[in-house]
Amino acid sequence: MAVATSTALPPEYPGIGAFVKRWVTTTDHKEIGVLYIVTSFSFFVLAGVMALLMRTNLAYPGASIVDNGTYNRLFSTHGTAMIFLFIIPVLVGFSNYFVPLLIGAKDMAYPRINALGYWMIPPAGTLILIGNAPVGWTGYVPLAIQEGASVNFWLAGLLILGTSSIIGSVNFLVTIFKLRAPGVTFRNLSLFVWSVLTTQLMVLMATPVLAAALTMVLADRLLHTCFFSTFAACTSSGQALGDAVLYQHLFWFYSHPAVYIMILPSMGMISEVIPVMSRKPIFGYKAIAYSTVAIGLLGFTVWVHHMFTTGIDIWVRIPFMFATVTIAVPSGVKVFNWLATIWGGKILLNTPMLFAIGFLSMFVIGGISGVFQASIPVDYLLQDTYFVVAHLHYVLFGGSVLGLFAGTYFWYPRITGRMYSEAWGKLHFALTLIGLNMVFFTMHFLGLMGMPRRYADYSVLLPFQPLLLPLNQLATVGAFILAFGQLPFFYNMIKSRWVGRVVTEDPWADRSPTPWRSPLEEEPTIPEVPTVEASPGGGNGGR
Repeated sequence: MAVATSTALPPEYPGIGAFVKRWVTTTDHKEIGVLYIVTSFSFFVLAGVMALLMRTNLAYPGASIVDNGTYNRLFSTHGTAMIFLFIIPVLVGFSNYFVPLLIGAKDMAYPRINALGYWMIPPAGTLILIGNAPVGWTGYVPLAIQEGASVNFWLAGLLILGTSSIIGSVNFLVTIFKLRAPGVTFRNLSLFVWSVLTTQLMVLMATPVLAAALTMVLADRLLHTCFFSTFAACTSSGQALGDAVLYQHLFWFYSHPAVYIMILPSMGMISEVIPVMSRKPIFGYKAIAYSTVAIGLLGFTVWVHHMFTTGIDIWVRIPFMFATVTIAVPSGVKVFNWLATIWGGKILLNTPMLFAIGFLSMFVIGGISGVFQASIPVDYLLQDTYFVVAHLHYVLFGGSVLGLFAGTYFWYPRITGRMYSEAWGKLHFALTLIGLNMVFFTMHFLGLMGMPRRYADYSVLLPFQPLLLPLNQLATVGAFILAFGQLPFFYNMIKSRWVGRVVTEDPWADRSPTPWRSPLEEEPTIPEVPTVEASPGGGNGGR
């Protein structure tokens, strides 16, 4: 496959002024990708601090750290930032960096629009953080219409982010369809590019629906229209009352595909990591590619399973129940193909592979708990409990974020030209996996005991479920382990950028010793093993 001769960034320009000018005015896809990644991880830190404050508050019943109003604002901004300011844009960043390289293109199709898409994110994130609106990340009406001016900032920020996503999706689609090098076809396309292609098609189809819904909420707030408003003012002005459930339809028509928008690129990263670290060609290249497209199509057929308790007719709910169960099939196809790739391979248990294995196990747990909730009677019991919170986080953190970490470690040497510390990376993996399971697996039991999500105080439930207190404290300890477990990651990435061992173009074939050691242990050397040719487009990591 045709790729650029070097994927590392060019040397910095001399001088602070030239350095700033370079990064502010750049239209190079690699540099824009790095801007996306660095900015997104900054929002990851902010959103993580908010989550830690919420979990600390829940360690004891009552307002132990923050009051109920502040808790609601933390909850809302945490969810919004993690989804719209971290997971989605950070995956766009890696896509920006590697898609042109993997298809043999010199740059994205529209470099200036590519830069514009990034520069819309910092002001949008600033508006969302300033607003700090207490309406949940879903922004359900009528609450989103009743709340104060902070919601206007939140809506404006999301609309700017939506615009960035739409123009970015057009750019990716044109790049993949029109700028592939000779010989790069859909039969040998990188599986990461397949995942990006499907993701951006979903973005293009779903994001305008969310933008329309948010615009109508803004109109109900500022222009006193009655799209969703159920207040008497609508009838007194001669208009019909709005429909609050209509907002949920529009919101979830975007937001369930958004789950796959957030995880398909991570799945593409896993498809690159596992074959290289197993020293085997990818197993079932076509099956993985076709299942990616199947997930993209089926993702638009399941949104009503978020609304089983809204009073929708049972004959409407049943088809969505079957569709929800069906969408697990292409995900299962991917998992079995990844396992078949690992089977019998000469596995290198370095940091990218550890995170890839963690991704497989955590994503399976999240997927199974999602299939449970596809059953309408079960969903009646679990809806709006911590069981749903556990399922969501196993899919998005155990899936999207662990896959992201696998791809980050795998491609870090290609981006920076230097190798990270394996010891710090393995410490990061161990703390992340332990903390993740302590905080989120515990939430399954909290949900089964009836603890509702979004509640800042559960003292009223303690006489009926005394185990809520120790389980919440266990989850809080896990949250601290998970949060502090990210410190080795940032330390490793920042330090290695300047003092890490310089690597060749193919870092996973480089056996030279490292010039620096972790304070924990010596850098392990990769054993000498024969390399093999990867199958067309499948998991060759851009080699």
